[in-house]
Amino acid sequence: MQHNNTRILCTRPLDQLLISKAAEKNIDITVLPFIEINKLQTAAFRAQVESLALTKADVAFTSQYSVESVALNLVGKPNWKICCIGGVTKETVAKYFGEDSLVVTAKNASALARKIIETGDIGEVLFFCGDQRLDDLPETLRANNIPVQEVVAYQTLQTPHDVEEDYAGVLFFSPTAVHSFFSNNTVRIDVVLFSIGRTTTATIQSYCTNKVVTSEWPGQENLVERVVEYFG
Repeated sequence: MQHNNTRILCTRPLDQLLISKAAEKNIDITVLPFIEINKLQTAAFRAQVESLALTKADVAFTSQYSVESVALNLVGKPNWKICCIGGVTKETVAKYFGEDSLVVTAKNASALARKIIETGDIGEVLFFCGDQRLDDLPETLRANNIPVQEVVAYQTLQTPHDVEEDYAGVLFFSPTAVHSFFSNNTVRIDVVLFSIGRTTTATIQSYCTNKVVTSEWPGQENLVERVVEYFG
């Protein structure tokens, strides 16, 4: 029997294996990035990272890009205790800093902040983040008397496109991608939008009233699984 495949737009690069798995379920995913990540590699940032690497610190990461950016500017492995969200961010931390460096992990930034507070022995957090970072982690920690030193490790740039094709669904991984997409496009009311995290969902809902399917877990695989569940 011939099946009409469901066409989905993904607004960030996606692992080819996930695209292939979706295709097995008659879901065709087209990748068109709406943001660009610029990992900092300036002399000033390198000097800052190298200086911080000499200290014993409790470090937080909520993005794989900040992990990669810091690792690119390091020689050797610092004596850091690392707190991070799960999924690809956790995998990237393990790759560059070793699994033994991980002391706290959680499914999202809000949960990570709560777990850091619950440890009771973290007095200050060094937070490597992007220039468009969300408020969840630093605000929660500061509200509970845990100082946060923020260091911007990468920049997120909007790269809007005009989308002329029809899609049954659109995948979003960050509020910035949502802003970039809707700066040039609208969607039909029957298009289903897929989102990672409540903040990204809230950003989508500021632009339209379409159905939004939200994954609370980070990572590409979890969101593609939601797409397969919905359309499969």
